[in-house]
Amino acid sequence: MKETHHSDKTFDKINYSNKVVSGREFEACTFTNCDFSGSNFSGNDFIDCRFEDCNLSMMRLEYTGLKTVEFHNCKVMGVDFSACNEFLFSVSFSNCILDFVSFFRRKIRKTTFDGCSIKEANFTQSDLTGSAFSDCDLSQTVFDQTILEKVDFRSASNFSIDPDMNKIKKAKFSLTGLPGLLDKHDIVVG
Repeated sequence: MKETHHSDKTFDKINYSNKVVSGREFEACTFTNCDFSGSNFSGNDFIDCRFEDCNLSMMRLEYTGLKTVEFHNCKVMGVDFSACNEFLFSVSFSNCILDFVSFFRRKIRKTTFDGCSIKEANFTQSDLTGSAFSDCDLSQTVFDQTILEKVDFRSASNFSIDPDMNKIKKAKFSLTGLPGLLDKHDIVVG
């Protein structure tokens, strides 16, 4: 059990910027308009929580539990999700800025990314089976030895995926997304 347990609470306009917070468990909590930029929340647990209109840029989450956590309209730049606790790890993102994040070796099956900017992110060796990138900008995002089976890329843009270096069986792409699968061949489509 964590030192401090918060259940069914709403945290509004709290400034956690550059602070260290540890030994906490947040269950069914909502965070709105909070600033977590540069903070260190390593070793905490978030269970069934929701972040809305928050700034989580460069937030440290080593050994942090994210168990069914939703992010809406948040700035989450530079966060290393691969450092989080793997046990029951489950997240979803809607209208977020996820530039420069890392999901290295993270098992994030059936994860929803909706209307997000995911530029220069790292999904190397991740398992994204059944996930969806709806209306997401994936400019310079790395997919290398990534399991992308049944992933929906139909409305995603600016991705570059090497079919020889990733598992893409039954992944969904639109005709306009085909150039992103042919980049390595230097073929011009159009």
